[in-house]
Amino acid sequence: MSEHSAPERRAYRITGRVQGVGFRWWTLRHARDLGIAGFVRNQPDGSVDVAAEGDPADLQRLEALLSEGPPAAYVRRLERYPAPEEPLPYPFQLGR
Repeated sequence: MSEHSAPERRAYRITGRVQGVGFRWWTLRHARDLGIAGFVRNQPDGSVDVAAEGDPADLQRLEALLSEGPPAAYVRRLERYPAPEEPLPYPFQLGR
């Protein structure tokens, strides 16, 4: 994180073909590479949720990656919503 950037929190819901295609493991790898805290988890409706905290530039990069997804995925929509207030795990984890 750069010394001039305060960490930010963001949360996303990704819809499309995002379960059963390695989306969570792919997100985990990229988020850890970027040094981001948080988690990724599947939802019962077939979507994937991500909560993330880190440098704004790193979060922007993660958001761009999430909007594309891994090769087998098809991202129909990426929505931002209010991030959870509870502390986020570091390193980034698979959620339940």
